[in-house]
Amino acid sequence: MIQYDFHLHTHFSDDSEAAPEAQIEEAIRRGATGICFTDHMDYMYPCAERAGMSFVFDAGQYFDTLRDLRERYSDRIDIRFGMEFGLRNEKEIKDSMKELYGGLTEKYPFDFIIGSTHCLENTDPYYEDYWVGRTAGEGMALYFQACLDNVSFYDCFDSAGHYDYAIRYVPASTGWRGTEDYHPGDFDGITDEYLKTLIRKGKALEYNTAGLKYGLGFAHPHDHILKRYLELGGELLTIGSDGHKPEHIFFEFENACEHLKSLGYRYYTVYRERKPEFIVL
Repeated sequence: MIQYDFHLHTHFSDDSEAAPEAQIEEAIRRGATGICFTDHMDYMYPCAERAGMSFVFDAGQYFDTLRDLRERYSDRIDIRFGMEFGLRNEKEIKDSMKELYGGLTEKYPFDFIIGSTHCLENTDPYYEDYWVGRTAGEGMALYFQACLDNVSFYDCFDSAGHYDYAIRYVPASTGWRGTEDYHPGDFDGITDEYLKTLIRKGKALEYNTAGLKYGLGFAHPHDHILKRYLELGGELLTIGSDGHKPEHIFFEFENACEHLKSLGYRYYTVYRERKPEFIVL
């Protein structure tokens, strides 16, 4: 089994109630070598009022907690420090966002940072209003363009999170019957530029098993995109469950190793002090 989960959340993320200790104990129970905490930091989250969540927390308290836990569990598991930054491409805020995230990376001793696109057009595709007045294909293309904009503009991250995240939330009102109508090859023009940008900047692509948890039938991103990344010369691949509960960490990792090898991957990547380390699958 893959021995590191490099995307998981705790109660520092507004959408999780998991205690950090619970995530650690579950990882130890599973025989894991290590984990990296990557709680949500989404400055200026546009849906905070209706969601009842701001996705912003006290970074100092977070790192103090993780330091204590790393010391307490040092003889049982390798604990690394990370965050998941919510990247935004809206022109009126992106410069401020870059400055805010830059301030965090300068101040705190990160091992690893995920850069994810959760929002665009000042909303979240989780909400159906994002999809009103557009087809599913149009909504996905706009989301993919935002992902490309963000990995081009920001340098504060190490791995690009859950590339086709928005596919989880395409409503039936768009006419799609579900993921059977999702053909990632239709977006190769944008996706190839996205992947080439990651490769050029030395950023990793994330393999996120939450897609399987959500019943999509594939992880994020789709196999078509994973294979295209290799074809373009991509080498850095991080693996995470996006687990918000102990029962979700390392989700489907027992099958991920053989699946990734079947696609042509030979190793995956973990990070320490923002530097990649390669582990054979």
